[in-house]
Amino acid sequence: MMIEPGELLAKINSPADLRQLPEDQLLQVCQELRQFIIDNVSIYGGHFGASLGVVEMTVALHYVFNTPYDQLVWDVGHQAYGHKILTGRRDQFHTNRKLNGLSGFPKRKESEYDAFGVGHSSTSISAALGMAVASQYKKEFDRHHIAVIGDGSMTAGMAFEALNHGGSTDADLLVVLNDNCMSIDPNVGALKEYLTDITTSRTYNKVRDEIWNILGKISKFGPNAQQIASKVESGIKATLLKQSNLFESLKFRYFGPIDGHDVNHLASVLKDLKKIPGPKILHCVTVKGKGFALAEKEQTKWHAPGLFDKVTGEIHKVHHTTPQPPKYQDVFGHTLLELAEQNPKIFGVTPAMPSGSSMNIMMKAMPDRALDVGIAEQHAVTFSAGLATQGLVPFCNIYSSFMQRAYDQVVHDVCLQNLHVVFTLDRAGFAGADGQTHHGNYDIAYMRCVPNMVVSAPMNEQELRNLMYTASQDGMGPFTIRYPRGEGVMPEWRTPLELIEVGKGRTIQEGEEVAILTIGHIGNYAVDVCKRLKKDGLRPGHYDMRFAKPLDEKLLHHIFQNYEKVLTVEDGCLQGGFGSAVLEFMADHGYNAQIKRLGIPDTIVEHGSQMELHRLCGFDPDGIEREVRQLMDVHVRV
Repeated sequence: MMIEPGELLAKINSPADLRQLPEDQLLQVCQELRQFIIDNVSIYGGHFGASLGVVEMTVALHYVFNTPYDQLVWDVGHQAYGHKILTGRRDQFHTNRKLNGLSGFPKRKESEYDAFGVGHSSTSISAALGMAVASQYKKEFDRHHIAVIGDGSMTAGMAFEALNHGGSTDADLLVVLNDNCMSIDPNVGALKEYLTDITTSRTYNKVRDEIWNILGKISKFGPNAQQIASKVESGIKATLLKQSNLFESLKFRYFGPIDGHDVNHLASVLKDLKKIPGPKILHCVTVKGKGFALAEKEQTKWHAPGLFDKVTGEIHKVHHTTPQPPKYQDVFGHTLLELAEQNPKIFGVTPAMPSGSSMNIMMKAMPDRALDVGIAEQHAVTFSAGLATQGLVPFCNIYSSFMQRAYDQVVHDVCLQNLHVVFTLDRAGFAGADGQTHHGNYDIAYMRCVPNMVVSAPMNEQELRNLMYTASQDGMGPFTIRYPRGEGVMPEWRTPLELIEVGKGRTIQEGEEVAILTIGHIGNYAVDVCKRLKKDGLRPGHYDMRFAKPLDEKLLHHIFQNYEKVLTVEDGCLQGGFGSAVLEFMADHGYNAQIKRLGIPDTIVEHGSQMELHRLCGFDPDGIEREVRQLMDVHVRV
């Protein structure tokens, strides 16, 4: 069902239509756009608070700049719902984050208005600077480049690397800082305090007003403008020595802070900034969830609340009549606290995902031992390595796809030094509606190739607890535990902790002809398949390998000596993954079994529900049963 837009919004099929409106109608456009987002997300789900907070900014940017010729990069991408709606995707917006529908993030192949794909954070300044330098080279001097960065993205080191470079250029780059003091959880660190000081400092704001009034509108001074500006700028720089500005120190002209919800003032400021050459930054203060009272009040809860009643604010939840298994992330959070209570060496580290990873459970109970370091995955890993050098046992919880950003640190700072850091990779496998930028497809492959690293995956909640307990023991080195987004399979999951022998798999059932080798939660599909096949008198073997590295070689010898056909199943990439490890073992030991691998193929998989994507890749329960029957050369029922 398509949601009907408001009177003005219905006429806007591109930013060119928006730019035809008189400026006094922009406020109504903002009101209609905000309501359209609320209407859609309440029914169809998706990210919520971030896009509400940048409605006025979105309208002003597209009103003032000639997009898509002028290039607009959003960071983080879940701020861009309003952008999508204004750029020709309004009538498709109800398909947002659905299989074969719109992506939840800007995506280059989806629209010419999506200048850069942005699913992770803190990439916008680098990308926009690259675009700006390219435009200079191509002599496109009338082209503008805007990076909208916020919702926590400015806390990452990459943003400052780009600022450091950008300030040394004369590229036409505008950085719009969306300062809402939030990412998904509240922002942390010195930068947050610094921005707060800027927004409340009367001294600095007085200086800022002088910069704005004199340098920002320099053209009003006529032929003597250059001489006047030089004198004023010298005076202002002297004042800035007393009240320094980080961005000015990096050679960015700083403007602000201004109200990010005053669309007409925003438009006026942006028009003036178009006339000012070189790198500059506009600091806008906004409220995440603006225009929906509950989202403004509880910003973490309403980051992506699911479906809800837009009138009452009630978030719709599925009510079950029987006990349901918990989410893996919650099992992690409770188990980490349990282990930390027993072992004073244990620390928790997360890069800006305390609620998403459930490390907030330990942060609440032990705030001095569970630390949010901001959106800074590289720092999180090397910081954990530093803790480990002092005999502590850090559990560094990072989403699988986010860990890719810190791979160098994993290799050089942890594995090469054989330090005891436990990497718990949440959202391993398909992340669902968050799509290609968030899928955790590659961690088995990129972790198992590094010396000293253990790579493991639990099949259920009990196995997760036991792997965490095992990984925390003295004498361990780098240790990876990967687990998927979503629920496990055990409603009664608070089982006693038991040690697992590193590199030891489990026999789920012995069988005949075909051996199914699984790793991680996906093994539960094979359990269901074996139950189905049993009804037809078919009995494949099933083995939960637990570890992609080290492999259980004793168990593998048993399998290859007793089965002529082997099926490996994983929710990770086929190239270099678990199945590849089994193939390597088979080749190294001279076995000659028929082997079939199921997993994620060498392609970019789009967004959709986890089961839809498993089915798409052929390792859903029906796909596994189909492969087993084909290997057994029996009638394919599925």
